[in-house]
Amino acid sequence: MTRELHSIYRYPVKGLSPDSLEKVAVKEGQLFPNDRRFAIAHGTTDFPEGPNWMRKSHFLMLAQNPKLAQLLSSYDEETDMLILQRAGKKISQGKLTDMTGRMLLEQFLASFLGSDSRGTPKIVETQGAAFTDIPDPHISLINLASVKDLERVVRSPIDPMRFRGNLYLEGINAWEENNWIGKRIAIGKVELEIHSAIGRCSATNVNLETAETDLNIPKSLQSGFGHRNMGVYARVIKAGTLERKMPVTLL
Repeated sequence: MTRELHSIYRYPVKGLSPDSLEKVAVKEGQLFPNDRRFAIAHGTTDFPEGPNWMRKSHFLMLAQNPKLAQLLSSYDEETDMLILQRAGKKISQGKLTDMTGRMLLEQFLASFLGSDSRGTPKIVETQGAAFTDIPDPHISLINLASVKDLERVVRSPIDPMRFRGNLYLEGINAWEENNWIGKRIAIGKVELEIHSAIGRCSATNVNLETAETDLNIPKSLQSGFGHRNMGVYARVIKAGTLERKMPVTLL
């Protein structure tokens, strides 16, 4: 099978569902436009220097708030409008860059999550960074063959979206991506430097269809492969446009 870029995703609001993209323009040392641009902070979270990067424990996330998986979010980058659906029905909407729009969404989330939100949740927009799990602007890559090999250990199908990757690759041997650390790859004309493996937490245990915790992915990775990694972080070192089905080459 040809090595290629299978799919592209961005996550406008940390902890909510992703947008599937056909293509995306990337710049050196930066994330996708609008990726993890917004987050839902706990009511008790304080930003003394403005909304900037903070550890994920300050925000609502699947690891602690699996109920978030019940929500399907749709983001319009032209208007910054976010629509939330549940079971196929629209239940809330608001403009993320507008105080009134955020308030409408926050009120819904407070009611939906109850005490899990630790007070009224606050939708925040990053200032010059992103609400990623690590402070550096890296893009996450997931090898679909590695996910498939983990299924062999778990003895159950695993939705690759549990790993919330930006780029999903196919045609690559299982776990080959772990040998790329410190090396460069090209996807089309875009060049990426592979920085590190991605250690996995309990967020991956949540079934995105049922919003229930039904697997122990970190434990299965550790018992089956001697580590808790799935995917790698990469940094853009040559800008360009990424498109689905582009070839992937190890440089």
